[in-house]
Amino acid sequence: MWVERVMLDKTERSVSLAPPLKGSPVTTIAASPGISQTASALRRLYFVRFAFAIVWALVTIATAKEIGPLAVTLFVIYPLFDVGAAIYDLRSSRTTGSPTLLYVNIAVSLVTAVGLGVAGASGIPAILRVWGAWAIVAGLVQLIVGVTRRKMGGQWPMIISGGISVLAGGSFIAGAAADNPALTNAAGYAIPGAIFFLIAAIRLGRAAKGN
Repeated sequence: MWVERVMLDKTERSVSLAPPLKGSPVTTIAASPGISQTASALRRLYFVRFAFAIVWALVTIATAKEIGPLAVTLFVIYPLFDVGAAIYDLRSSRTTGSPTLLYVNIAVSLVTAVGLGVAGASGIPAILRVWGAWAIVAGLVQLIVGVTRRKMGGQWPMIISGGISVLAGGSFIAGAAADNPALTNAAGYAIPGAIFFLIAAIRLGRAAKGN
């Protein structure tokens, strides 16, 4: 009995000293809370962005048939809202990835808001060029950030939306040279993006619950 007990003690010590295997449940459980909290915060953000983009698009389409102070103000508001969203994203996801691209997004959106305010005095073509350039840069940022977060889940809608934004931005710049350029298409650009935000928010549900 004494020999058996000694052998058992040695076995227990060897098991307790053994390091956890890479990718074992211990590692997964330790990493899960941070990802879950970030996913939950992003999910709330995406729902808010969906609602804002839908309301903004409907109001802007109804009022942007002709350029005026209200139309220009609405176009300035959108990138400013994007700045607020990026700041919230930055604070929520600080522990899960590099914040560099979010800082880029904030800087570009601030410059865009100022640029749109100035372009409003020059006419619709100038607004479309600034808007298009912003859509391209913001779309690239969104695409890359989505790729870096794909392990979290729910990011494919963001990746696709970012790619569409790049293409849409190019079309806005090209449309600025048309005989009768209009702002309605630029305003309508927010609707597909809103739908992708909604899909991403729904898909992030499992990650937000820690599953």
